[in-house]
Amino acid sequence: MTRQSVSLKVPKDQGEKTITLANKLGLVDKTLEIQRDGVSIYIPLSRQPSKTVLTTLKQQISNVEVLAYAFSERPRKPKTLSEVLEGQLPPHLLTVLPRSADIVGDIAIIEIPPELEEYRTVIGEAVLKVYKNVRTVLAKAGAIGGTYRLRQFSVVAGEPRVATLHKEHGCQFYVDVTKTYFSPRLSSEHHRVANLVQEGETIVDLFAGIGPFALPIAKIHENVKVYAVDINPAAIELLERNVRLNRVENKVCSFLGDARQVVKERLSGIADRVIMNLPEKAMEFVDVACMALKPTGGIVHFHGFVSSSEPIEKMLQCFTESVTASGRRVERVLTSKLVRATAPYEWQAALDAKIR
Repeated sequence: MTRQSVSLKVPKDQGEKTITLANKLGLVDKTLEIQRDGVSIYIPLSRQPSKTVLTTLKQQISNVEVLAYAFSERPRKPKTLSEVLEGQLPPHLLTVLPRSADIVGDIAIIEIPPELEEYRTVIGEAVLKVYKNVRTVLAKAGAIGGTYRLRQFSVVAGEPRVATLHKEHGCQFYVDVTKTYFSPRLSSEHHRVANLVQEGETIVDLFAGIGPFALPIAKIHENVKVYAVDINPAAIELLERNVRLNRVENKVCSFLGDARQVVKERLSGIADRVIMNLPEKAMEFVDVACMALKPTGGIVHFHGFVSSSEPIEKMLQCFTESVTASGRRVERVLTSKLVRATAPYEWQAALDAKIR
């Protein structure tokens, strides 16, 4: 379809400069396509430029004209899966489509309900249309499980791969979603904790994975030391690769092994701050976090699961009791909050506590 609009007409050699200036002035109508002929470029405007704006344009662009012109409308990019799939799926199934996708690098991860299983390929293709930077669509093929917190996936559209380069708050991460746990939904939490760290601190990250907490800390702060521990060999391999990629080799030191054993043998009594992002089992390691802290104490960043039947107050009570049983005490709770929903009526919660 075409539509008449007020426009700027300029010589071809002035086109790029004019488009940049018109964008800065908020003049360009981005619902219409810029047009070209042999000698001129026509830039659609969202409004008639005022005399002041026109004076600014003429001061910087030679031979600029304001005139009406017929423009082609830009194709509207679909914003939801329902928009893409309307007419391709029975109407009653549109209501059970995935509402969102986890984007890891250029991989989208979705959960396909059983009633949509026969439409998995068409849904995957729709995801590629909605998320323009996605090259691969994976469907969850089971629950997170095992010591390494892994999940199986199946490729439903795009390139057949499970590894990517993910960017988050100035850091880059090599990720293989089948070999190590990683959640982009924790991006804000990674950034929040990194910004709480003080210069000169020593941090022990008990369940470090590929480094989503350790690397932002090292990247943001000049004078820190992060000891990153994980029991998964693939996670440590990727972590060490990411340390090199982000050029923080002098700030992050990795340890492969069980957190309890590593802290007991190598990291006891050194930490100003301990990170515990293993919500399924973190409560079992509170004594390990206390062991890692300096004798004078420090901060613990604890993550656990809470629900409507076991609220965050219950988690705080259990945490406090575990600290006391370890021979320490909770001096003050600095933060307690819900971080993200993980299931109906279930959330991952964060607890920051000052321990003595």
